[in-house]
Amino acid sequence: MVRRQRSLLKRGTTLLLNLSLKLNKREFEYDIYSLIRAFYPGSTIRIWYEGDELPDSDYSYQYQVIYEESSITFLVFERDQEISRTITRISAQADRRERKNYVKKLVYKALAKITKRELPWGDLTGIRPSKIVMGMLEDGKTNVEAATLMRDTYGISPDKIALAITVANKERELLNKFNYKDGYSLYVGIPFCPSICLYCSFGSHPMSQWNYMVESYLDALCKELKFIASKMKGRSCDTIYIGGGTPTTLSPDQLERLLRFIQSIFPMKGVKEFTVEAGRPDTITREKLMILKRYPVTRISINPQTMNQETLDLIGRRHTVEDIISKYNLAREMGFDNINMDLIVGLPGEHKEQVSRTLKQIKAMNPDSLTIHSLALKRAARLNLFKDMYDEISFENSQEIMQMTADCAYGMDMDPYYLYRQKDIAGNFENVGYAKLDKEGIYNILIMEEKQTIMAAGAGASTKFVFQGGRRTLRAENVKDLKNYVERIDEMLKRKEAGIKEISTQ
Repeated sequence: MVRRQRSLLKRGTTLLLNLSLKLNKREFEYDIYSLIRAFYPGSTIRIWYEGDELPDSDYSYQYQVIYEESSITFLVFERDQEISRTITRISAQADRRERKNYVKKLVYKALAKITKRELPWGDLTGIRPSKIVMGMLEDGKTNVEAATLMRDTYGISPDKIALAITVANKERELLNKFNYKDGYSLYVGIPFCPSICLYCSFGSHPMSQWNYMVESYLDALCKELKFIASKMKGRSCDTIYIGGGTPTTLSPDQLERLLRFIQSIFPMKGVKEFTVEAGRPDTITREKLMILKRYPVTRISINPQTMNQETLDLIGRRHTVEDIISKYNLAREMGFDNINMDLIVGLPGEHKEQVSRTLKQIKAMNPDSLTIHSLALKRAARLNLFKDMYDEISFENSQEIMQMTADCAYGMDMDPYYLYRQKDIAGNFENVGYAKLDKEGIYNILIMEEKQTIMAAGAGASTKFVFQGGRRTLRAENVKDLKNYVERIDEMLKRKEAGIKEISTQ
């Protein structure tokens, strides 16, 4: 007898189940896996193939995909009993993209029928919906034609189609203002934080444990930055983004050392946007803000995530709601006129009431841009690694909550300007950036839409070379481990050489 696995985390009414997926050939398994995860977020899915022996286990549901020359069959078993069988006929001349769309539609319709619910993004498994729309618009399609294609191809809901089209048009408008094709953007990673948040999956290191590594890390980082500046000489550096981690975890001297070095080796006159994630208010001081102004940083991010003290305590952010407000006011007092704030919806224990309280306080502060993240529980996050400890915590996100955040942004005269999705995102929703006129984060658009090469420096940083207007990309990733990064810095430089050589011929 098959029994349900104990629910470790409760997300609305969704239980975490033990599932299996069997395929008779290795094709589109990631897309099918992603769709199943979207309907059963956080559940365990074992993938196996014809000829493999499935280990004994208690599977709540077993899925099977059978590929044949002119058809694809999707079977669903519950307690070893077949409960669903759907078949789609395909043309023998269908190309790979068409076959993928066939199988995704097939799986989506079966799962929607079984679960009695539709996903807001339909069977779309990609993380860049607006990039798809932008490609359609660049090919000459109208908004209406793009909307029809998004609906017919992926089954996306009307409000999400409208969001993707609005964002794509805004992005095109902003990118048409400068010649991004001949330039590049720079990302600088500072992988230190005052403490690690419960939901965080980034390679961040608590400063209390890693302070002894900071100077040697900055030595290696500056070596990598010098290499990038030398190899990209002759190209304009359009945007700079210092992220992490929390860059303002650095001491004032360390922060100034880094900013002074960047200013000395990169062509700053052409930089259209210089962002530093100030991030957590417990790392922000008047002295550090003065340094940021001096170099000059044009955009900062102060990230509350929530304005509910109980949640801040639970997720490991060791500061108060009052700290957020006071540091925001300090930045305004010092002349920062482009301040972004990040919020996360779907945080543990937060429902409509808590989100409403947060939005009310954000609106009172009136930042220049607002980024709404739907919680995505990644494997490396402590909340996922130690989920047995959080058995009674609920995770809630809904279209109503997402609409509340949109209404808050619109109420501050902001419009959506960038959009992306993640695996295991709460409610299968999205992350949206809203901004007031001329306060949009250009770097965010360039990296999300893959329109420009991003040269990235630092432990865990990923350089992305963009070719043929985004039709092809090449990655060069740095190691995440701090000691490895410092000791193997010359190897990190060599990893970039192939991409740099190719991009120099464009």
